[in-house]
Amino acid sequence: MARNLEKHASIDAQLRLLVPAKVSEDDKLVEYDALLLDRFLDILQDLHGEDIRETVQECYELSAEYEGKHEPGKLEELGSRLTSLDPGDSIVVAKSFSNMLNLANLAEEVQIAYRRRIKLKKGDFADENSATTESDLEETLKRLVGELKKSPQEVFDALKNQTVDLVLTAHPTQSVRRSLLQKHGRIRNCLAQLYAKDITPDDKQELDEALQREIQAAFRTDEIRRTAPTPQDEMRAGMSYFHETIWKGVPKFLRRVDTALKNIGINERVPYNAPLIQFSSWMGGDRDGNPRVTPEVTRDVCLLARMMAANLYFSQIEDLMFELSMWRCSDELRVRVEEIHRSSRKDAKHYIEFWKQVPLSEPYRVILGEVRDRLYNTRERSRIMLSHGNSDIPEEATYTNVEQFLEPLELCYRSLCACGDRSIADGSLLDFLRQVSTFGLSLVRLDIRQESDRHSDVMDAITKHLEIGSYLEWSEERRQEWLLSELSGKRPLFGPDLPKTEEIADVLDTFHVIAELPSDCFGAYIISMATSPSDVLAVELLQRECHVKQPLRVVPLFEKLADLEAAPAAVARLFSIEWYRNRINGKQEVMIGYSDSGKDAGRLSAAWALYKAQEELVQVAKEFGVKLVMFHGRGGTVGRGGGPTHLAILSQPPETINGSLRVTVQGEVIEQSFGEEHLCFRTLQRFTAATLEHGMHPPVAPKPEYRALLDEMAVIATKEYRSIVFKEPRFVEYFRLATPEMEYGRMNIGSRPSKRKPSGGIESLRAIPWIFAWTQTRFHLPVFLGFGAAFKHVIQKDIKNLRLLQEMYNAWPFFRVTIDLVEMVFAKGDPGIAALYDKLLVSEELWPFGERLRANYEETKNLLLQIAGHKDLLEGDPYLKQRLRLRDSYTTTLNVCQVYTLKRIRDPSYHVNLRPHISKEYTESSSKPAAELVKLNPTSEYAPGLEDTLILTMKGIAAGMQNTG
Repeated sequence: MARNLEKHASIDAQLRLLVPAKVSEDDKLVEYDALLLDRFLDILQDLHGEDIRETVQECYELSAEYEGKHEPGKLEELGSRLTSLDPGDSIVVAKSFSNMLNLANLAEEVQIAYRRRIKLKKGDFADENSATTESDLEETLKRLVGELKKSPQEVFDALKNQTVDLVLTAHPTQSVRRSLLQKHGRIRNCLAQLYAKDITPDDKQELDEALQREIQAAFRTDEIRRTAPTPQDEMRAGMSYFHETIWKGVPKFLRRVDTALKNIGINERVPYNAPLIQFSSWMGGDRDGNPRVTPEVTRDVCLLARMMAANLYFSQIEDLMFELSMWRCSDELRVRVEEIHRSSRKDAKHYIEFWKQVPLSEPYRVILGEVRDRLYNTRERSRIMLSHGNSDIPEEATYTNVEQFLEPLELCYRSLCACGDRSIADGSLLDFLRQVSTFGLSLVRLDIRQESDRHSDVMDAITKHLEIGSYLEWSEERRQEWLLSELSGKRPLFGPDLPKTEEIADVLDTFHVIAELPSDCFGAYIISMATSPSDVLAVELLQRECHVKQPLRVVPLFEKLADLEAAPAAVARLFSIEWYRNRINGKQEVMIGYSDSGKDAGRLSAAWALYKAQEELVQVAKEFGVKLVMFHGRGGTVGRGGGPTHLAILSQPPETINGSLRVTVQGEVIEQSFGEEHLCFRTLQRFTAATLEHGMHPPVAPKPEYRALLDEMAVIATKEYRSIVFKEPRFVEYFRLATPEMEYGRMNIGSRPSKRKPSGGIESLRAIPWIFAWTQTRFHLPVFLGFGAAFKHVIQKDIKNLRLLQEMYNAWPFFRVTIDLVEMVFAKGDPGIAALYDKLLVSEELWPFGERLRANYEETKNLLLQIAGHKDLLEGDPYLKQRLRLRDSYTTTLNVCQVYTLKRIRDPSYHVNLRPHISKEYTESSSKPAAELVKLNPTSEYAPGLEDTLILTMKGIAAGMQNTG
């Protein structure tokens, strides 16, 4: 026992050594972390015995020693400890560290929420320049009225008319299974309650038991997805956030908006039909490079979403019937009630409440009773259509558009107000009305995304069938001329006899699904790799040919550097077509892609190209009198355009948002934004506040000398980035050896393949696996490559440029955000670990290449710190720095485990001396307990246990970096 206590003390002491002091009074992070760790290690010892626990502690201590001094020798010592474990034990150890990292992340989340509560109680936002990272709505409104002298009415008008549309995408970057996310949520709640002020000893004991139970349940759940998810799975996972947080979160948030308005002297509420927040989705609609998204999948997800929406309303309507028990009502409502009462049927026995005919003396219940019947039919119709393809419930008995649904609710609202019951009307009824306006009958609007080439192929098949030539061989002018003459004419272009390949049938069937389903299911039709007006016109023509009654808006997506530079001219050519101008009615949406542009040219050049493209696009739209909505396709990681919401929005060029913002919320970011009620509230608040501020108090436009310097730097950065990534003959070989890119597909994160074309090099690799692979080795090459050369070039040219860069950092939000995000990535990186991957996995003649890249890393980091005026990384953000230091020791163990496992997978002759098997199973009945773990993956083509160990390290490191791809 004594030995145990001493061990116990040691891991606690290690934690305290790693994090020198509390960052502030309300800093409980180390306490939370130590509590979760102790519980976890006790459970590990109970389940697998003392030896395994000691092994985990020793690995942790070696890691911590490495983090202290960065001696490569410690990594090799750690490596020999880890490789000596037998397959079963190594799975247990990898799983332990992956779990410990997830627990450390949960401790962070509880700490962040705790500090926010304290700040809100004190009403103190002055500390740690929170204004730059947080957008509290109330504060923003007060600042606009107080400091920036806007009238409360102006603020109210701007707010009423702005729209933030959050587009949930199934990008395959959420590497944690849903089964685990739920358990994590419960661990978070237990931890937060354990530290509540008014807790009784009995409560404490029960919470502690619950905490242990949930930690054990998470550890006993297989972290690895054994099969790849289908697009329907992805969509269900995405939609689960609606019934868990978003559904109730929206009306709650809008109430807070009302309160914030009251506090600046506006005594009216935001109208319930003001489109402040909207939700769209790509799950089951995005077919770009994902052959698994078929027309049938699209139909399924639309019907599923409609069924879910009707179900959510249905489950709330009885509560509303209970609440509205008043008898006073307006004459308008009374007439309707009598009508319903006369025609109403006998008892409805399939309801639990209000199944007998409601008496006339409860008029609101009579009206809502009818709403309930139609909701019931609406839900059942979708359900039966989903399972059988058609339904015998007539469409007239259901709601087919939102107006029909709102009408009786609005009638009740007007009647209550007319009878002096406005305060009752503004209760649950208002919340319900706001939900109907936000979610409609379809819950979310589905965007369809397809590559432009696929449309050209269909056009080519049609022109060949009509024997007028080959569309693919025509010039852009010829294509436009033909498309426009067809669009102006009336004749159908082709009949069922059109010869179709599978690909062509797929494109046409997608349009048929759009035509068949109600139009409120859909949002935009996005064309990726769009370059010319004919790409847009082709989609318009296909919509007409397939009888889409209300055509979707067509949105070109510009991603690669060259496309971004050519985008303004392409859009101007499109607007100069008279037919098209008449069709769009003064509104156009354009999407700009952050991740492929980064992969194509490096982060610095991509960020600057995106900035300039937006300015020019807005200018073009102005000339043609069109209101432009920018749709930002940003990933979660910095390499793919991610970063804090508030900063990202406020660093956009002036006049590019204008109260309409569309943004993708991708993969792992969905959980970080909507995983819990308070997160959902914060997300809605950040987007709303920052969009309002950007419109009413736009960021400054950069000075001409800033622009000139950045233009010069971008050219150098692109050149360096491409000279290494695309021109260096052995780069692809080095990349595949030095990172786990080849093994990424085994994680079964998403439904789409990781390459666009199976054979190609870097060009065909999707942006997500490209970033993922470098994040795993803690050497975030795609983020920093190019910055160093650019900084060095302009500073060597003229030392005054250093001062100019420092001025840009302090005065220009866009430049500051770009630099800060790269600095954060450097804080997560560690070239010492990348060096270990090289030493073990890369052939010797490529070592100098790796050393060159690491020298580039160090040089870039030092130049970056000079420009930001920081002595150390992250000195402006002590909280983040502390959180990263806590995570590092876990991540390092996983990195070492990963690199040695890769070595064993790729080099069968690599010899390791195995220790005898140490992990014990709780029940000693089976002879080889941890061998059970090996059996979970019977089909692996590698030596037993290696593949699972590898995948567990990938997941663990992703949790440690807090981003995957």
